[in-house]
Amino acid sequence: MLRVAKKYTLSAVDYVYIIFGSFLAAVSFQVFLLPNNIVSGGVSGLSIAANATFGWDPAMFQYALNIPLLILCFLLLGKEAGYKTILGSLLIPFFLMFIGDWDPVTREPLLAALFGGGITGLGLGIVFRAKSSTGGTSIIVQILYQYLHLQLGLSTIMVDGVVILIALLVFDVETVMFSLIALYIVSRTIDMVQLGFNRNKNVFIISDNPEDIRQEILHTMERGVTNLGIRGGYGNTDKDMLMAVIQEREFTLLKEAVIKADPDAFVVAMPASEVLGRGFSMHKYFPAHETDWTDEV
Repeated sequence: MLRVAKKYTLSAVDYVYIIFGSFLAAVSFQVFLLPNNIVSGGVSGLSIAANATFGWDPAMFQYALNIPLLILCFLLLGKEAGYKTILGSLLIPFFLMFIGDWDPVTREPLLAALFGGGITGLGLGIVFRAKSSTGGTSIIVQILYQYLHLQLGLSTIMVDGVVILIALLVFDVETVMFSLIALYIVSRTIDMVQLGFNRNKNVFIISDNPEDIRQEILHTMERGVTNLGIRGGYGNTDKDMLMAVIQEREFTLLKEAVIKADPDAFVVAMPASEVLGRGFSMHKYFPAHETDWTDEV
């Protein structure tokens, strides 16, 4: 994965995303997480524990940890990874130096966990969409993956687990429980920003009358469809299985079309996280003659 990430360069728009996303994360930290001791993982979470225990300035503490981690990133992961991490890892504490006197929006821990986690996840997700990173403990995760061959998910759990354990030593259990809520919201929001907010379904249809269903999907719903040759397990006969990707709001229309064509059809629908192609990420193309309709150029 690291080798793949190195191939992508940053554009001017990417830099705007990194700056804006880092600013959102910094604001969320200052007005939601820090005043309520919500430790949502990473170097920022450690800075909250250090602030509560020793009174250390969060921005300076984050610089003190991020700079050595950046050096490790350059040495162990390569200059390409370091260049894409340096901006995001230094911007958040930089912004905190200017907004450090902002008052908290709420002193209610649950609200702080929900809104702080959501805005932090939104900011980090925007940074990640720019093919960059905010550095910090994510550098340790990448190092564990690169040199110890630990899975990224396991490495992330281990590193964030250490941060939460430190929070348990500093704060009470209830505060840490709110922190776990924020950590979950952060991860889910990042996923939403990364994968998009449009909900799609990948639908498989097995029918003895696939042609009518195929025509309905193509010409009425104006969606592409693929014929997959299969062999039925019960009768050991050859059949066609249709596969179509549709928007979630179109699923009811598809069900009605399938039932109308074949009440005995077998339908399986599953979530499609991100769909690229005409009709989803690109405009559909309609030829001059409607009978020649196609979903391809």
